[in-house]
Amino acid sequence: MAETRITESARADPRNGPDVLVAGGGLAALCAAIAARRAGASVWMVDAAPEALKGGNARHGRNIRVAHDGPSAFVPDGYPVAEFEADLRRADPGADPALVAPLARDSRDLPRWLTAQGVAFQPRAGDALPYSRRTVFLLGGGTAMVNALARTAGALGVRVLQGTAVEEVAPDGRAVLCGDGGRTEVTAGAVVAGTGGFQANRAWVREAFGSAADGVLNRGTPHADGRLLRALLDLGAAPAGDAAHAHLVAVDARAPADDGGIVTRADGMAWGLVLDRDGCPVRDAAHETGSARYSGWGRLVAGCPGGIAHVILDDAGLARLGRRVYAPRIMPETETLARALALDPATLADTLRREGPPGGPPWHVVSIRPGLTFTGLGVRTDADGRVLDAARAPLPSLFAAGMIMAPAVLGGRYLSGTALTVCAVFGRRAGEAAARHALA
Repeated sequence: MAETRITESARADPRNGPDVLVAGGGLAALCAAIAARRAGASVWMVDAAPEALKGGNARHGRNIRVAHDGPSAFVPDGYPVAEFEADLRRADPGADPALVAPLARDSRDLPRWLTAQGVAFQPRAGDALPYSRRTVFLLGGGTAMVNALARTAGALGVRVLQGTAVEEVAPDGRAVLCGDGGRTEVTAGAVVAGTGGFQANRAWVREAFGSAADGVLNRGTPHADGRLLRALLDLGAAPAGDAAHAHLVAVDARAPADDGGIVTRADGMAWGLVLDRDGCPVRDAAHETGSARYSGWGRLVAGCPGGIAHVILDDAGLARLGRRVYAPRIMPETETLARALALDPATLADTLRREGPPGGPPWHVVSIRPGLTFTGLGVRTDADGRVLDAARAPLPSLFAAGMIMAPAVLGGRYLSGTALTVCAVFGRRAGEAAARHALA
């Protein structure tokens, strides 16, 4: 286990753990650990991932949605708090109003606060970035952000335990840690759960999605197994969201089963013909062309037989697609394409003649599957991250931040860049509140 030195709080305490124990290693956990440490608490951050995979899904991020009053070095034009709130409510009419308002309001301060923790943002000068008045882009992407925050946490004296999972927690601050050295019970003043959902838990995903889960690839960390989410629910935490909901996007079928990230995201569906496994056309009734097309096609492909579909492009579609990590397969003739897709050549030729792009052959093929970004079940919290029971009463000493509580505010249509906003805003709030609780 890789550790960084900790400076303990200067007061007598019978605990054998820290003032604040943070479970997880992604953006929410890092922000919680830094915020709690800056508030004067001793902090341990316990992460199931090894050092090489620290940072959770945040490693794959690239931009964060923030409210702001006008143009700056990082964003053009304005995106007021009220507009961010309205966007959140429109995307999910059932979003918890107690979380929507502080999320939008506190997002205004995120660029300043994250910059103070060592994070760098991409200036908008030139044509390097797509136009976005709602998000700021990370210089070096999510991995650079994670590395900067990890350096700051270490410099502040946060003790980091990599390759160690928090398996059980209790309202009195007790927690069971499991790592290479076996199981250890510690007692902390407060526990912050920042371990995300259950998208890497294949059995739970299949339980939630049924047979459709068999074709789903996990886009993010293989360590989001949901064990702490399950432990909190078993303790009586009120659930938020629905286990059968998830944020899916279409990804290249050649992507790895876990941790492929944003570079595996597929495109080109609007510029060609999409066929399911049996050769039937798959159509997007909404005709989405903005960023929502990725999640729309993720849902469509999840509903296809076998959870797979094939995007067929001509040369013009290929030119629009641009360079990809996974290059499309080239099929010089329709007969070659039929053999590759195990379809009847005559039927396929007729389908292409009626509905296919006009410029082929040759055909350029991208096979796609649904990629799971995060799951839709979490725990309910207040605005300071206190985990709530069914009566909306706090479970003592237990806090949560990030994607483990995000379904209460992101249960509908996903707004690009908002997952990182949830993690940073509520990670910071939960860390500060946990420190206040532990040091009271």
